[in-house]
Amino acid sequence: MEENTKNTKNTKKIVLGVVLFAVVIAVLFGCWKVFGAKTTQGAKSYTLTVQDDQGDKKVYEGYTDAEYVRGALEELEKTEDFTLEGSESDYGLYIEKVNGLEADYNKDGAYWALYMNGEYAQNGIDTQPVRNKDEITLSYEKNAAE
Repeated sequence: MEENTKNTKNTKKIVLGVVLFAVVIAVLFGCWKVFGAKTTQGAKSYTLTVQDDQGDKKVYEGYTDAEYVRGALEELEKTEDFTLEGSESDYGLYIEKVNGLEADYNKDGAYWALYMNGEYAQNGIDTQPVRNKDEITLSYEKNAAE
């Protein structure tokens, strides 16, 4: 009888744990839906500025129906003298080359930084939404510690 009571208590603890876990997941999902980055669908204009390792800038004017920056830049590659290369990771595309200029973090601390409307982007190019009249910047930068 005592063993049966222990099993019942353990089963209740497991069920309670599973229910609490499900509630936490539901709350986190709800927060993401409410506060997560929002996209805009439809024709949007944007400006892309590419700043190279010498500080020189090249500006592109684009229009897109893409929801995220990566889609807009992939469209731009088809119509302009703009190229983007990188490697896929668990976090999306890691930008390695823009317009043929490679940024090799392992070699000299260089990387391509993404800015949206003058602010360092909070998302990568795969998850950063594009909104009408956004000012997108890809800037060649070096880690100061390197």
